[in-house]
Amino acid sequence: MSGVLIALALLFTQLSVMAFGGGNTILPEMQRQVVQNHHWMSAQEFSALFALAQAAPGPNMMIVPLIGWQVAGWAGLLVSSLAKFGPSSLITLIVMGGWKRYKDKPWRRLVQGGLVPVTVGLVLSSGLLIAKASATSLALGGVIALCTLLAMNKKIHPLWVLAVGAVLGLALA
Repeated sequence: MSGVLIALALLFTQLSVMAFGGGNTILPEMQRQVVQNHHWMSAQEFSALFALAQAAPGPNMMIVPLIGWQVAGWAGLLVSSLAKFGPSSLITLIVMGGWKRYKDKPWRRLVQGGLVPVTVGLVLSSGLLIAKASATSLALGGVIALCTLLAMNKKIHPLWVLAVGAVLGLALA
């Protein structure tokens, strides 16, 4: 058990410092590590945990404690949560002091502008990874496409989009 906890701690510490632009930017690497490298769960199970985490109130990285719980119970939940949220929080506190100090510098706006497409690309790749794991049939792929279009083009609360996707997915399964 301690080997699994060490693996969880190492994985989520690495992901914590890589999560530049928000937690969803590391989903592809998280899925690759959890599913392909460690074989802790299938891609479908990862996708289901992601959907559950998104439906829950709170931060969008609730998938981390869910993975920890799935892999190693309460100890896994605690280790994965501390490893994911601790290092990035400390780095953020340290960097924000300097970032505020240079708020009027022209290079700061350039850095922020350059990071926008990087973040968008990482979030897009996360969405594609989750969609690929969830679309086990052409019909479910259509449900994913419909829900994506709804979320992007209509001012609908994300929980309603999830509910529509769940109902359609159950009806087509």
